[in-house]
Amino acid sequence: MNPNMINKLKKIQKQMMDAQEALERKEFFGKASGVMVIMQGTRQVIDVQVNHDLLEDVDMLQDAVLLAVNDALKQIDKETEETMGQFSGGLGGFGF
Repeated sequence: MNPNMINKLKKIQKQMMDAQEALERKEFFGKASGVMVIMQGTRQVIDVQVNHDLLEDVDMLQDAVLLAVNDALKQIDKETEETMGQFSGGLGGFGF
């Protein structure tokens, strides 16, 4: 393999690692009916905030937490696909 191609691959690898680390540090806010879930890009839940009015209706609270978590996960998936997808387009010439 020629040195220019190796250098280009190393540069792309570093960019991918930097992008992945930035995604993991980013916070995503899932919201639904008085519930907000804050997750990191690692999918770790950092915080759950609940409107006190929901405490009287357990079924509604459970549904809202579920929807908020799924909302945050959907945001993480979308941003991960958009961010990391830019790298897969440039690797076609390398046989990937």
